[in-house]
Amino acid sequence: MTAQIRLGEMDVAVVRKDIKNVHLSVHPPTGRVTIAAPAHMAMDTIRVFAITKLAWIRKQQTKLLEQEREAPREFLDRESHYVWGKRYMLKVIENDKTPFIELKHSKMLLHVRPGTSQPKCQVIVDEWYRLQLRLAAMPVIAKWETRLGVKAERLFIQRMKTKWGSCNHHARTIRLNTDLAKKPAECLEYLVVHELVHLLEPTHNAHFVELMDQLMPKWRAQQDTLNRLPVRHEHWSY
Repeated sequence: MTAQIRLGEMDVAVVRKDIKNVHLSVHPPTGRVTIAAPAHMAMDTIRVFAITKLAWIRKQQTKLLEQEREAPREFLDRESHYVWGKRYMLKVIENDKTPFIELKHSKMLLHVRPGTSQPKCQVIVDEWYRLQLRLAAMPVIAKWETRLGVKAERLFIQRMKTKWGSCNHHARTIRLNTDLAKKPAECLEYLVVHELVHLLEPTHNAHFVELMDQLMPKWRAQQDTLNRLPVRHEHWSY
């Protein structure tokens, strides 16, 4: 069951679960706040807990909201685009063929039909990133499914405003943010492991942390790297 509590201008999502301890999370990139609490815990107790953590929450939110944002994309020649952490200079090439993208040396060549609008260019590029992420993610998922002894029934690749990834442990599905294809490949592997571990442990409790430590000892550094990288230029809101 999900509920909300309001602390001044801040909304905190509260999810009651069959767990023993309270878990507070501030999620990138917007600083969205969630609390996972034991099913039997009174809402007033949860509210008091959140109030005692307000200073820490504000500190984490400030760090996230000061994170660098990508400049808005206009799809003009020499514009910077990133693929797996590497910077490419855009070159728009107009020809009467099916649109496609190719990488050559340090250039991203965007082939489009004459007169293609900026929004259409955005769609073409987003679809290309989605495909690159799916192609890269599938073997990584297969590798870690074998190591963990789990099976993700389905992978969704989509543009996500408030998360890099998510796992529905009931449906056994994983979602990954399309923008991961712009980030270093190790960030993708960290996200895959993170979400697959949720098939074993749905919450971010001590058991989850213990599993992550065993499987990927440097996962915290990779998490920090991902959360420091520029995020899509959007108007983020709570």
